[in-house]
Amino acid sequence: MRIVIIDDDPLVSQALRTILQTDPDVHVEAIGNDGIDALPMYLKYQPDILLMDIRMKNVTGLTAGENVLREYPNARVFFLTTFADDDYIIKALRMGAKGYLLKQDFTSILPSLKSVMAGQSVFGKDIIARIPIMSPEKPADHVKMSSLGLTQKEISILSLVADGCSNREIADQLFISEGTVRNSISVLLEKLNLKSRTQMAIFYLKNAAGS
Repeated sequence: MRIVIIDDDPLVSQALRTILQTDPDVHVEAIGNDGIDALPMYLKYQPDILLMDIRMKNVTGLTAGENVLREYPNARVFFLTTFADDDYIIKALRMGAKGYLLKQDFTSILPSLKSVMAGQSVFGKDIIARIPIMSPEKPADHVKMSSLGLTQKEISILSLVADGCSNREIADQLFISEGTVRNSISVLLEKLNLKSRTQMAIFYLKNAAGS
């Protein structure tokens, strides 16, 4: 696994290099210290994962991520930051970032990157906890979601999952049986190629809140 790190704190960058390269299958190809470095470094090294901070002096990691994904739509962009701001999380989801983790959770960095390489999206527990708070409720969101081939009932269930509701709570709100909720969630997981309720919540936030 080849990694490029972009972080404006040299001590953090070196600590990340040390942590990641404890695994013999991981190699840090290069380190940049500002978002402006992201695109040229991605072009030069073609890393498996671009691991970036968000707040940097000249160009933020979010802007840099958008620039990279505009040129390389299949790039795996992973944000590692000290900030769990709602706006940052939503923007990362919208752009298609593969991960968002807080720096405080150092022990999860390497396993998270391996999960991304296995095809998963990884958002730290602190980030996941923000999703119900950020979940949109506008009617227009149902129009956007219906364009993805989902029925109105499926969209409502997806929205309530994103709000953190249990199957019983969803059944009560939609006036359907708990068994129908379970079956509908199974269908949604298969239809959307997702593996968990957490991924459903992320999917809803990304697509319903997307511009």
